[in-house]
Amino acid sequence: MSEAREKILVVDDEPSIRKYLRTLLEVDGFEVEVVSSGKEAIEKVSAGERPDFIILDVLMPELNGIDTLKELMRIDRSLHVIMLSCSNEVGTVVEAIRIGALDYLTKPFEKNELDAAMLKCRQKKTLREENQSLREYCETLTEDLSFLAASPQMVRIRQQILQIAPVDVPVFICGESGVGKEVVARMIHLRSLRRSQPFIKVNCAALPGELLESELFGFEQGAFTGAVRAKPGKFELANKGTIFLDEIAEMSPHLQAKLLHILQDHQYSRLGGRHLIDMDVRVLAATNVDVQEAMKSGRFREDLYYRLNVLSVNVPPLRERQAEIPLLFRHFLQKYSEKFNKTATEPSQHLLEAAARYPWPGNLRELENFVKRYVILDDDEGSLRELIEMAAARERTSPRQQAASAPAPPQKEQGLKALVRGLKDEAEMEAIANALEKTRWCRKDAAKMLGISYKALLYKMRQFNLDTPRSRRTDAGSEKAPAAEAAGKIV
Repeated sequence: MSEAREKILVVDDEPSIRKYLRTLLEVDGFEVEVVSSGKEAIEKVSAGERPDFIILDVLMPELNGIDTLKELMRIDRSLHVIMLSCSNEVGTVVEAIRIGALDYLTKPFEKNELDAAMLKCRQKKTLREENQSLREYCETLTEDLSFLAASPQMVRIRQQILQIAPVDVPVFICGESGVGKEVVARMIHLRSLRRSQPFIKVNCAALPGELLESELFGFEQGAFTGAVRAKPGKFELANKGTIFLDEIAEMSPHLQAKLLHILQDHQYSRLGGRHLIDMDVRVLAATNVDVQEAMKSGRFREDLYYRLNVLSVNVPPLRERQAEIPLLFRHFLQKYSEKFNKTATEPSQHLLEAAARYPWPGNLRELENFVKRYVILDDDEGSLRELIEMAAARERTSPRQQAASAPAPPQKEQGLKALVRGLKDEAEMEAIANALEKTRWCRKDAAKMLGISYKALLYKMRQFNLDTPRSRRTDAGSEKAPAAEAAGKIV
């Protein structure tokens, strides 16, 4: 197991300086690349290379260091540059810092001067990253505080969050991908007694097991090949605060076992470390998989689940809280209108109704991207066509589409109204199919889940040709219901 080494690009026209810097930096564990001109450095950065640090000489033929720095900053303002020069002219130093350099070294320099400059540069780099994280956190915080609870399900979740947030125990958050599990986790943290302390998110699916272990618990210098300096883990950074383990079911069994012991003992050690570190962290975990199925198959440890599942929140998919879709649409509309500096057209009622009927399999992320395109293109009619085409494509590919081979009823209505009605039928059929699958085709339970009468469900099943051998059993009260009773109950 090895950690990626920090990369440094040295730009200097003197071969002796390039060789000297390469030797000093490689001894400290850096990955070093050297070029002899500003033009070469610009070409590398323009091609997509992003070294962690650039050491750039001021006095070079053809393109000098100041002009090179200007071009590098034009390409990417986040580059971290240390300038080198034989002179210590105040004007040059000020100009370099003004353009974007983080520090300045005068030749000749000693090893300790280079170390001090690298440390200062790394600290500024960390500060920039923390400021960026803070900006992103504030954006998320704004959305958290405007938590939309227009549906009964989300009202209940809001009340649940207010109840469980002050209680300092683990919380297990379930829900499909994109439903807003991280928003729930951040709200729990913001309303907890730890709200003034760090909130650290870790995506357990983003890293392989060994790298995830070092990411969570940190490591000491020399713990493995490439560990040139000690690094604290996420649990250490989250001390006194909250850690959010997203997609925890993707964690390897070995790491699940280690996490279980740490949660029980409230102590752990860094990789390669000899000393125990006390843990004072609230753990929030989330997954989008079927936990019961994952435990049956051995992918997820039962004992870890019960340790984490002291309190639980189940976030419903967007298709089960349709009342919020118009509100979310306008929320994202305002957000991206401001971000893109555009005055987006108010969406038509037809578009909002179509959006409310579409099942949004990608949940909030899919809706957000759709609204983003709407703001950029500013085409209400085109967005409605796109939504209808998305619904049609989903109908063609859905494995539950049992009515696909049934002849289509004669279409008397024409134009936009007919298309919207067709989209409404698609959304109704999708909701019913979902409810039947979740209740193992128990129609009475499905009707209860949908909030409609048993007769209305039977009517809709016949209308959409949703039938299986299991559902052909004779149930009490299965007589036909008048169409008027069913109409308007599923919307």
